Amino acid sequence: MPASRRAVLALPALAAPVVVQAQPAWPDRPVRIIVSFPGGSTPDIAARAVATHLQQVFGQPFVIDNRAGGGGTIGAEAAARATDGHTLGVTIGGPGSIAKILNPGLAYDPVTDLQPVSLLARMPFVLAVNPNVPVRNVAELIAYARANPGKLNYGSVGAGSTGHMLVAEMAARHRLDMTHIPFRSVPQSVTEIVAGRIELMAAAAGAVLGQARGGQVRALAVSGDARMAQLPDVPLLTEAGEPGAGIYAWIGLFAPTNMPADRVARISQEAGRALSNPETGRTLEAAGFEPLGTPPALLQALIQSEVAHWGPIIRRLNIRPES
Repeated sequence: MPASRRAVLALPALAAPVVVQAQPAWPDRPVRIIVSFPGGSTPDIAARAVATHLQQVFGQPFVIDNRAGGGGTIGAEAAARATDGHTLGVTIGGPGSIAKILNPGLAYDPVTDLQPVSLLARMPFVLAVNPNVPVRNVAELIAYARANPGKLNYGSVGAGSTGHMLVAEMAARHRLDMTHIPFRSVPQSVTEIVAGRIELMAAAAGAVLGQARGGQVRALAVSGDARMAQLPDVPLLTEAGEPGAGIYAWIGLFAPTNMPADRVARISQEAGRALSNPETGRTLEAAGFEPLGTPPALLQALIQSEVAHWGPIIRRLNIRPES
């Protein structure tokens, strides 16, 4: 054997032994969960349920940090920008999916700057009218709006919110002349439709369940893939021939994109266990949500579907948060 060949074969024996360093345990200090909405909100309730479980599993405090404002974008951006390896975020659809499409000047992009961990919960939207509006289904609403151009006002919790876009797209598709009235909060918008100062709105189901059951508003249809157990007689938008499948209000758990995939998978698994707790489930169901706690891929798929569905509508109707 040539000397050069013998030298190459001998190299492994001469090399220093490889030292495998043990990875430090995670977490090795408290973990922040930045919630994009105030304490007591449904995203906050879901986040606290998850935090309690994660604290028990990992043996470190999981501390809720409420950062409300900007329609949820302030807290979502703070979570996206975290570099300490010990920060998670809880936000909703919009700041967690299409915020950059709505506001190109936004300092973060949820699609590229946030890593999905788990879809914690979801609820459909209810298309509702004040009982004085003489319609009982979606077809009658469209016919009435067409016969009364400019006379119907529809409310939402802000331009670019899902409820706004759902009705705006319907109006554009059927060439209906209706006026959008944005409000600062869900309770304010519900108060206005009950009082009759606006005629209709698409609201996250939990916001109007009590009013729909009590006859203060009339539910015409719900979005989503299946009828609501709480409103079994109210048809789906798709049953009325309108787009509505897959359209939900939702709460998601996210991580910065620099968090390792194996860590994300473990957190996601434990979040699912937290959401399977019967007490947590009852709390979320009372607010109108369906508790889930899914793997990351399902939240990723939801985000992609929202971008694909709402992106062209936002651009076509030139919807902006300030509009």
